Amino acid sequence: MINRAAIILKYKEPAIRWVNDSDLTDVIDNTEITEEEINNERTVYLISDEDAETDESVSQWVELNYLNMFQNELDSWITDESMWPQNLTLMLFYEWFDVECHTMIVDTVSDDPILDDEDDLPFEVLH
Repeated sequence: MINRAAIILKYKEPAIRWVNDSDLTDVIDNTEITEEEINNERTVYLISDEDAETDESVSQWVELNYLNMFQNELDSWITDESMWPQNLTLMLFYEWFDVECHTMIVDTVSDDPILDDEDDLPFEVLH
């Protein structure tokens, strides 16, 4: 086990609608991504054990970091920020995503240590 917890965002209908309305890659074949498809492969955000101790501490962490996660999720679909919603508020974040917190993280790759690749971090986490 490692001393981290995980935040995983589950896309809700308004976010799925935005992806389908904004994603130009599927316009040609007229397909829309489904809720099952969009939530099949999700980003995992590792947080400290302390930030995951209670529902209140998770909520506080999300309040401090929602904008970075929101931007990261939008950027994974559309890199052109002019196509993003204008006001990325906490309320909009919760309208678009359910937040799951998982506190049991087991590293099963004992012979390959977890490395910090700072150049690829999508955002700076606030505590």
